[in-house]
Amino acid sequence: MTYQRTLSKKVSVTGRGLHSGKLVTLTLHPAVANAGISFKRVDLKDQPPIKASFENVSATENATTIGTGINVVHTIEHLLGVLYGLGINNLFCEIDGPEVPIMDGSGGSFAFLLKETGIVSLNASRNFIVITEPIRVEVDDKWVQIEPDPMLVIESTIVFAHPKIKTQSRKFRFSCEDFITDICRARTFGFLKDVDMLKRKGLIKGGSLDNAIILDEFNVVNPEGVRFSDEFIRHKILDTIGDISLLGYDVAGKITSFKSGHHLHNLLCRKIIATPGCYKVISAPNQQESAVVAFALPRSMSPVAY
Repeated sequence: MTYQRTLSKKVSVTGRGLHSGKLVTLTLHPAVANAGISFKRVDLKDQPPIKASFENVSATENATTIGTGINVVHTIEHLLGVLYGLGINNLFCEIDGPEVPIMDGSGGSFAFLLKETGIVSLNASRNFIVITEPIRVEVDDKWVQIEPDPMLVIESTIVFAHPKIKTQSRKFRFSCEDFITDICRARTFGFLKDVDMLKRKGLIKGGSLDNAIILDEFNVVNPEGVRFSDEFIRHKILDTIGDISLLGYDVAGKITSFKSGHHLHNLLCRKIIATPGCYKVISAPNQQESAVVAFALPRSMSPVAY
């Protein structure tokens, strides 16, 4: 895809927020080139739109939230992951509540909705952020890094002390087609043992077997089971794509992560932009040549740690 993209017309969807439990309607409007992705809380008076940017992330516990004060939008990562996966980089999102609908817990419903609505190209080149030097962030035993690669590659590992998960790893070399078949239908997941604690924190008020994989001490509770044997790590990759899209560019680089989450992904975005020597921003017609050149540049002996 050389050109920026948006929707061919507006479309609305209604559903419940995973954490707030509130029924909300989300309306997606086409936007002009270079507008980016932004959200407008239409249920609040005189509040400005919130740009979907890593700089506007205000919370990362169990979801990615943008905005400040009452003017916030929670759980944006699945929608953003699908927008990136389908190559949509310009959209104005109106929402009449505090949280993007969780739908079935994956990005599949959004992908179907957007493809059925129609996607159009705009008369403007896509912009890429090309990683030229490794960057790494760490918190305790969890870490994520990005290093030069001619395209977006994500290699993730998760570790859970549960017999249905244990250690899962997956490497995903991005393409729109593979995103649709391999990643976007993977659902979020949680554990029965954590339900009371999360509810005390005001979270998962809208959670159910219809929008998450739930695990008891030994098994998956959902009657239909899992969609993929490694659905858990596939969902982590969906989250990673949504979070990294907050850089505002298509990404040429390999992301490797171990037990990472929304907080680490946001730290990585901030560290990248705070380290100008580790990346270049170029337009799509020059992407292939520039990415290959970047991939051949000398790398630091060890990644920069946050």
